[in-house]
Amino acid sequence: MSASISRSNTKGLRDHFLIAMPSLQDGYFAHTVTYLCEHNDEGAMGLVINQPLDLSLHQLLRQVDLEPVAGAPEQPVFRGGPVHPEHGFVLHSSEQSWTGSRPLGSGLTLTTSHDILEAMALGKGPAQALVALGYAGWGPGQLEGELAENAWLVAPVSPAIVFSLAPGDRWAAAARSIGIDMNLISQVTGHA
Repeated sequence: MSASISRSNTKGLRDHFLIAMPSLQDGYFAHTVTYLCEHNDEGAMGLVINQPLDLSLHQLLRQVDLEPVAGAPEQPVFRGGPVHPEHGFVLHSSEQSWTGSRPLGSGLTLTTSHDILEAMALGKGPAQALVALGYAGWGPGQLEGELAENAWLVAPVSPAIVFSLAPGDRWAAAARSIGIDMNLISQVTGHA
């Protein structure tokens, strides 16, 4: 597990959710919630938090030659985005850190190093974690353009949405956190 994560001091929309508008019919991003881990003048990087793969954490651990101990937590692995799906990311609670850990906000950390998987296999990983393969990425100005086209809503991050809700409930819950009922929004967008 490795990937380069920008370390710019510019925060932008880092530590926010991007919530796909109903009009965003892109096959990959339709009805997604993306946690923005980075957003600055160089672009943006995030993890989709509501698209589980047909792959469990135990299966993933075995694929990287780690045998989970009895009682090691089991959970789905998520499709974090279309960029570098061979790279793994763990978005987790911040009570511990590992070699490739980077503190984010809202009490969350992003780790990209193999040692966190070793800890999880031993049942000694973080209290809360979302494991994702791949990430969503935007080049300079690209996300800003999509925001101007009303493709996304932006909401403050809520760890409860990331870790406590079923994946299928996260999209509507993230929108509700800013007072939006997605059932009442038209699939057609425009500008006034």
